[in-house]
Amino acid sequence: MYQLALRKPDGRQLTLYSRRPIDANITAPSPFADSLKGAPHMRWHPLRNEWVTYAAYRQDRTFLPPPEYNPFAVTVSADNPTEVPRGDWDIAVFDNRFPALELIAHEAPVLSVPTRPANGKCEVVVFTQAPDSSLSALPLDHLELLIEVWAARTQALAAIPEIKDVLAFENRGAEVGVTLHHPHGQIYAYPVVPPVPERMQHAATAYYATHGRGVLQDLIQAESRDRVRMVYENENAVAFVPVCARYPYEVWIAPIEPAENFAKLSQVQRRDLSRALKTVTLKYDALWKRPFPYLMAWYQAPTDGKPHPEWHLHAEFYPPYRTPTKLKYLAGTELAAGLFAMDVLPEDKARELRDIEVNLG
Repeated sequence: MYQLALRKPDGRQLTLYSRRPIDANITAPSPFADSLKGAPHMRWHPLRNEWVTYAAYRQDRTFLPPPEYNPFAVTVSADNPTEVPRGDWDIAVFDNRFPALELIAHEAPVLSVPTRPANGKCEVVVFTQAPDSSLSALPLDHLELLIEVWAARTQALAAIPEIKDVLAFENRGAEVGVTLHHPHGQIYAYPVVPPVPERMQHAATAYYATHGRGVLQDLIQAESRDRVRMVYENENAVAFVPVCARYPYEVWIAPIEPAENFAKLSQVQRRDLSRALKTVTLKYDALWKRPFPYLMAWYQAPTDGKPHPEWHLHAEFYPPYRTPTKLKYLAGTELAAGLFAMDVLPEDKARELRDIEVNLG
């Protein structure tokens, strides 16, 4: 993998990645001339025992611009400012113009609850230069490169002392909050371990202490034996609707043998994970005959420098629930109580997805 690190005119970092050497004369463009003067901070939620980030300036960020304004387009002109340059590259990663977290320290306000600066980092990952593409349309070797890029960014961010956890994710579709049409995801590097991965960490640690194995490792083995919820399986990776699914078409993707994070994956694991990723996204699109919206989140071990044999890198897909007439979102019991109420069985949804034939190309 080749990479080229650049600096944008407004001070943000841009890194280009490719399977081929990248022209060192490429320069980093930006739709913005000046740096953003934002100051995010965090406030403690005393009833939930968790931090909340505040970045009010994000209200001014671009949301679903018209096609003639595409900040990811590679054509640079006064009428079409761009975030990425012309050139022969495959994937681009740059600092988010409207971050919820920033490494530069800012004074947090003094309030009735504890506060702290939101010292972290938010990056945008442009999956491809093709504006109308998607994960499901990318070649397998391009998806494998994307997994390598996630690994490289995880390593770079984990080396920053303030960073305690790194989350790679994709919001796909306006229904789940995407703000730009071009295929892209994001990486958030947090100054704390957020509530969801923290709960996963506690569960994995307790299970490993009792069984000497990872909880997801054993769950994968059980799903592989049962077969009824398995959507895709190859030598080194699986995709399945978990027995405990909270969303009707929820799918998890994971290597069969545990890896703490992207950087710990072997070459064959990256190869087979890319096949699982393409299969799942193709099935989603084929099932509804449209680019189907989802949140894809990749969970990794905390970046505390300690070994985490209990941890198992994996992705979880959260699509909105589609009825014959509408998309259903979280209801009162899910949002208010945190207790999910499922009106379908994981086995039935897995069968629907499994029965769809796809061509990986």
